[in-house]
Amino acid sequence: MSSTVKDVVGLVLRLVVGAVLVVAGGIKVDNLGESRQATRAYDLMPVDLANFLGSLLPFVEVALGLMLIIGLLTRAAAIGSALLLLAFIGAIASAWARGLTIDCGCFGGGGQVDSQDTRYLQEILRDGALVIGAIWLVVRPRTRFSLDHRLWGD
Repeated sequence: MSSTVKDVVGLVLRLVVGAVLVVAGGIKVDNLGESRQATRAYDLMPVDLANFLGSLLPFVEVALGLMLIIGLLTRAAAIGSALLLLAFIGAIASAWARGLTIDCGCFGGGGQVDSQDTRYLQEILRDGALVIGAIWLVVRPRTRFSLDHRLWGD
């Protein structure tokens, strides 16, 4: 695969992963109460810590997503994004394995749902695909139209 094609693939992945994070985080920033509720629903940590993370994570998602979209510190943003998405996958898998019936809260909402309304496999596959995209950007952060390239010539 030529360097130009790899640059374009990287650009597409940067924009897709970044946009998903910005949209997901942006929806939750608008309603932090729901974000805290969704985080508590996983029943993985004390309530105070879940509330703190539920308030913090949307801003982290938006920040990482914006960094990817503009191509600023792409490798670092991709590492952060991959780790965040892996944590989300772990939390969703944990909820599924423990028989919880919750909405992941990935794009707002969250909390208890009817058992037929869970979409654990789809959520894990979606986040897994995004992790693969983020890993590509960790290995090869050089992409077209990045601020990194303008600032540092990378």
